[in-house]
Amino acid sequence: MRAFLKNYRQSPRKVRLIAGLIKGKDVQEAISELDFLVKRGGEPIRKLLLSAIANAKQLGIEKENLFIKELRVDKGIIMKRMMPVAMGTGHRINKRTSHITLVLAGKAIKENKIKKETKEKKIVEKVKTEIKKEKKVIIRKPKKLKPGV
Repeated sequence: MRAFLKNYRQSPRKVRLIAGLIKGKDVQEAISELDFLVKRGGEPIRKLLLSAIANAKQLGIEKENLFIKELRVDKGIIMKRMMPVAMGTGHRINKRTSHITLVLAGKAIKENKIKKETKEKKIVEKVKTEIKKEKKVIIRKPKKLKPGV
């Protein structure tokens, strides 16, 4: 589930601050954070996130199972403008743009990995306890015989 925003008219440096804030979070949590974010780039990223959620729904994936896997902000085109300054000269002004790529993934994959790891840990613990029991059986101290018997 991907969504793209091309040539967004804000510098990538400013947009990356917002991207870093919500990267790796659940979709519901990210939407609530973007609702109350004061920065200007929050609203377009929120719309982009809702678009990616709609793309996921078309594939039959529920909103509750999604998290932000990747949120990449690349530089777009740079519009060059001139600002007149003293003595008839001009300084260049760069008006930067951003390309934003949002990728969502399902949480079910993560949970399966966690379940496998916990099963493996339980198996390892069982084996360790069995080994300990076997050691107890094998390593028994011989009974002391009474002198003169």
